[in-house]
Amino acid sequence: MAAMKPFFNLKIVFLALILLVLVGMAGFHFIEGWTWFEGFYMVLTTISTIGYGEIHPLSQAGRVFNSFVIVTGVGLVLLFFGGATQALLEFELQSVFGRRRMDREISRLSDHYILCGAGRVGRSAARELARKPLPFVIVDNDAQKLARYSDQGWLTMLGDATQAPVLRQAQIERARGLVASTTTDATNIYIILTARSLNPRLQIIARASEEEAEKHLLTAGANHVVSPYNFAGYRIAQTFMRPHVVDFFDTAMNQQLPLEIEEVQVQSGSRFAGQTLEGSRIRQEMGVIVLAIKGEGSGMRFNPSPDVVIREGDHLIAMGEPDGLRRLEHSAAERA
Repeated sequence: MAAMKPFFNLKIVFLALILLVLVGMAGFHFIEGWTWFEGFYMVLTTISTIGYGEIHPLSQAGRVFNSFVIVTGVGLVLLFFGGATQALLEFELQSVFGRRRMDREISRLSDHYILCGAGRVGRSAARELARKPLPFVIVDNDAQKLARYSDQGWLTMLGDATQAPVLRQAQIERARGLVASTTTDATNIYIILTARSLNPRLQIIARASEEEAEKHLLTAGANHVVSPYNFAGYRIAQTFMRPHVVDFFDTAMNQQLPLEIEEVQVQSGSRFAGQTLEGSRIRQEMGVIVLAIKGEGSGMRFNPSPDVVIREGDHLIAMGEPDGLRRLEHSAAERA
């Protein structure tokens, strides 16, 4: 907000100059009987201090009025150029120091996500991570795309994500995950290959523009591949066939209801480990419904029965109110 003040003051001075020109035109027209253009020309030469001289000889009243135009006009012109200089200096200083501050924050990142590509897919992923909130940095080689996020307060980096130095600057060795969401499959493959060589444990999700590219992205090292076009087609068909189911999930995922769907991992030593789903009393104590359980190295068990045993490392897919889910997350991580 402070950076906007000089620009606001500059607009005020500019509007005052325009008002002075209009007043000057009217003054010379009514006092001296000049044409409107002659009045405009006289005001312009006066406030610009060019000093061509008077268009016509001025009366005493005209000289008094012109003195007012000279003093006011020169003062406003000086204020305008002074304000413009201040605004430009503050803008440049803010850009330099803002960039340095962002670089320092990026250098301290840990257990974060790297979003490679600042297009629509990357923006949607960033919005969801920010809503959680989870730490992330957006990397793109297009400065104009990154500039769109300056008002969001998101961390951004200008660079080619296929290059190892750029990913190292984004602290890829300490990152939790990476999203390769550029618009070309070939670029995403290069990003995955570079990222996987720098951090073998990294969770990588890639965007596929073509169906044939999915296998290549997985071979390059992606853990999961998402095709926005396939997803859109599936979503359209489901909206026709199961509109109320789609509405329910949209409402729940967009937080229009006091419900969320969350994934919670049962940590080592948690009081849930070794208990049955009924014995854990998750639903009774926290008001949370366990929709599915994904075990380490096993498939997804949907709608688990009450006698299913919860084990260390299991991921509970649960739905409930945010407060209940936070308590479940805390209990799953807390040692008994």
